[in-house]
Amino acid sequence: MYEIISKKSLNSSVEWMEVHAPFVARKCESGQFIILRVDEDGERFPLTIADYDREKQTITIIYQIVGFSTQKLSQKQVGDFIHDFVGPLGRPADLKPHKRVLGIGGGVGAAPLYPQLKRLHELGASVDVILGGRSDEFVILEDELKAFCDHVYVATNDGSKGTKGFVTDILNELVSQGTIYDEIITIGPLIMMKVVCDITKDLGIPTSVSLNPVMVDGTGMCGGCRVTVGGKIKFACVDGPDFDGHLVDFEECMRRQSMYKEEEHLCKINLGG
Repeated sequence: MYEIISKKSLNSSVEWMEVHAPFVARKCESGQFIILRVDEDGERFPLTIADYDREKQTITIIYQIVGFSTQKLSQKQVGDFIHDFVGPLGRPADLKPHKRVLGIGGGVGAAPLYPQLKRLHELGASVDVILGGRSDEFVILEDELKAFCDHVYVATNDGSKGTKGFVTDILNELVSQGTIYDEIITIGPLIMMKVVCDITKDLGIPTSVSLNPVMVDGTGMCGGCRVTVGGKIKFACVDGPDFDGHLVDFEECMRRQSMYKEEEHLCKINLGG
């Protein structure tokens, strides 16, 4: 059992939670994830390790309330316990001490982006970040990223904060101004990562992405998280979740992501979501 140490809302559908998980906190690195079960009868689902504190023996997770299991997790309060909290899983992000790095996060993609940019800053890199969201409410971790990023840019679909438009609009503007980056890390919706990678491939800027297909066991045995990278089959839970974005077959990823939309919709209705 894993005790919830602290909890807060980041917006109407996204929450931040700190969990006492000493064995995970002892070993985890930026880019890895955990798989949890809220209770004994719950389903297994993965969440990125957004931060960790080895001294306090805690792990920070950030989740969006989108279905039955995340609703159950949201009902937990400080002092309550999570039944299973397995990790660290996946490969740590391959973070090199570059001179200048740009992070691009869409919505809750800012959560897995945060620990990687924080670690790059610790390695001596100059770090910028672009955050995107449908509106002001859905832009998260802006203040936390300002603590170590040189520049924090924001794009919202409705223009309620920062630039009206998409993260790629800011990316194109930065590049047109002659800003040079050694690497770009982008995490968010598949279509956003695909468009970013299309732009950076033409520019010759190395770009990594984080993929989160369906994961069940976290060991590669179920095969649900298979993706095609560089023409080869990979399993996001053991080979990733971070990959070279220029090698990812995004069209296949998006087709697979939409395979069970109708079933997910029916499940949500039946569970009262």
